Formats: sequence, structure tokens, C-alpha cells
Amino acid sequence: MKKEDKAIVIENIANTLREYNGFYLVETTGLDAEKTSALRRACFNADVKLLVVKNTLLHKALETLDGDFSELYPTLKGSTSLMCTNVGNAPAKLLKDFVKKGDTLPALKAAYVEETVYVGADQLDALASIKSKNELIADVVALLQSPAKNVISALTSGGTKLHGILETLSQKEG
Repeated sequence: MKKEDKAIVIENIANTLREYNGFYLVETTGLDAEKTSALRRACFNADVKLLVVKNTLLHKALETLDGDFSELYPTLKGSTSLMCTNVGNAPAKLLKDFVKKGDTLPALKAAYVEETVYVGADQLDALASIKSKNELIADVVALLQSPAKNVISALTSGGTKLHGILETLSQKEG
């Protein structure tokens, strides 16, 4: 590959990484055609972009980005697939589904999610349990709404009881 072509590929990888909040580095060597198709389909359905990249080009693309990715560099060996995502836990859940089926691949090498680096396949459970930004916002909204709902519920039920008592007293007097 010519030097100019490499520069274009590096820039394309860097631009792709800038578009997403996080990415996973995954080992996919050894997947047969059927499992590769299943992985690509699952990625598409989960809104995860899957790319097979050369380690040296990915390394150079990471060097052009803001942030410290030095912990990821040792994992750039063998065949590497890049899973880019805006939902931090989506690829982890996808990979866990493959593991549940008894597959050893695709295997997690490392991940960069929410400005944190995770290295090793043993981090898969931790990554799967990360809540997305929208899930966290929903939790906060639910917590904020809870006291208001309790007050409204108490007022409503109290009003019903008071109405019942007044109704009973007015019938006794009459």
C-alpha cells in the first residue's frame, strides 16, 4: 500500500472513531463465514459499526486523536476488529450473547468507553453493566418524579377518604 493510501486510511479510521463515543477491539480470527455474518448482522441491528482494521494503521489513527490510548497499544496484535458505538454497553451485550452460545470468539481484547480504558476479556461483564447516558438520565428523572408522585398519590387518596367521610356524615344527619 502506498504511503498516500495509508494516510487516507488512517484519516478515515480517525474520523470514524471521532463519530462515536466509544469503541471495542475484538479478536475475530477463526470465525467461520456463518458466524461472521451473524456478528455483522447483530452489530447492524445494535447500531454498532464493525470494521476490520490493520493494527499499525489503527495505532497511528489513535495517535491523531485527543486522549491517552497508550494502554490499548499492547492489545493491537493479531487480527483486530473495531466495534464503534454510541451506546457504551451495546457491543458488550452483543459479545456476551455470542459467549452464551458457547462461542469463544469474538473475544474482547480491549475497549474505550466513557473515557475509560478496559483491557482483557475479563472486563466483559463490567462493560455490559455500564449504563448508557440515556439510561442514567431516565434513572435520574424517575428519582426526581418519585417524591412528586407520592405527594400527589397521598393527596388524591386523602381527598377520596375525606369525601367518603363527609358523604357518610351527611347521610347520617339526613
